[in-house]
Amino acid sequence: MNSIATGDFPYIHGFSEDEQSRLMRQARMFESTLFSHIDYGAATRLLEVGCGVGAQTEILLRRFPELHVTGIDRSPAQLAAAERNLAAKVWCEARYALRQADAADLPFNDRSFDAAYLCWVLEHMPSPARVLSEVRRVLSPGAVIYVTEVLNSSFFLDPYSPNLLRYWMAFNDHQYDSGGDPFIGAKLGNLLLAGGYRDVQTEVKNVHLDNRQPGRRKQMIEFWQEVLLSAAEQLMASGKTDVATVDGMRDELQAVRNDPNAVFFFAFVQARATVY
Repeated sequence: MNSIATGDFPYIHGFSEDEQSRLMRQARMFESTLFSHIDYGAATRLLEVGCGVGAQTEILLRRFPELHVTGIDRSPAQLAAAERNLAAKVWCEARYALRQADAADLPFNDRSFDAAYLCWVLEHMPSPARVLSEVRRVLSPGAVIYVTEVLNSSFFLDPYSPNLLRYWMAFNDHQYDSGGDPFIGAKLGNLLLAGGYRDVQTEVKNVHLDNRQPGRRKQMIEFWQEVLLSAAEQLMASGKTDVATVDGMRDELQAVRNDPNAVFFFAFVQARATVY
């Protein structure tokens, strides 16, 4: 769901101003869930891979006042947006650096950082194992890394919405066919172990919204529609979906949004590990 930072790999959501705005809102919506167990209290030099528009960078700097964050991304447009967003926050001043870079070939010396952060990034990368290996190279012994990733097979919406499900399968197929992995969250433990990390821990986190939080449920469904539609042009251009399915999905989402008994569920995985 985030931006990416390697090679010429196509980003399924695009780089429009609307997408940049969505990433800022996404970071705020998921902040409490994402950061509930993240602790960088002992770190001072953090590498953020796929910093995008700086949405997560701002949170990291706000929550951990001793951190200096170096954010990398492959997109000049995203980095320019990140500079604007971070420059507007007084507490970020002189505490970050942004650099265009390939996450699979980092332009940093060994042991340059004592922490790393990756969020919604590896799902878009054709070589996540290589990225994690490069990140480990630039981390010092004892450094901590947190990686958060999607598990798209967990998505559930009620009432039943067949056009949405067809579109969601096309969305995942397109990402997979383009070299990404929409189910990589479940594989983080294996990837980190293979990458030479130790003390690997994983936690399944979820967003489960029903009648107990009707306002947040409606907000999340509206946001999810933005996520889905951000890929519509690519999916139609590739022949994986059509106008009728996209229009049908819009109608179904409108109906679900207004249903007094709607249910939204999505799970993802957060991993923590350290460097030997």
